[in-house]
Amino acid sequence: MTPTFALTVRLEVVETDYAAFFVAVRANAAQSVAAEPGCLRFDVLMPVQGPAGSVLLYEIYSDRSAFERHLRSEHFLTFDAVTRSMILSKTVDFFSVTENAKT
Repeated sequence: MTPTFALTVRLEVVETDYAAFFVAVRANAAQSVAAEPGCLRFDVLMPVQGPAGSVLLYEIYSDRSAFERHLRSEHFLTFDAVTRSMILSKTVDFFSVTENAKT
């Protein structure tokens, strides 16, 4: 099995924009999985406890080029433009994936 490409994106969102950001990021995640064959998983994680405004994205793509296509997709570009002013900080980390999952 060929390892897949993954990333996490840790975001701190302006607290007053959190609800609007959550709607936008959930729509972007759903469109990514539905419309991009190379997007295998896109989870939006919200802390059970912790700082208000924290969001962690966990995305898996078939390869790096699938992720790069995601960054050029219309739905991502729209999401990025709409939410850019809502984000206080962003940290992105890249990974190779070996899955251990129930099927």
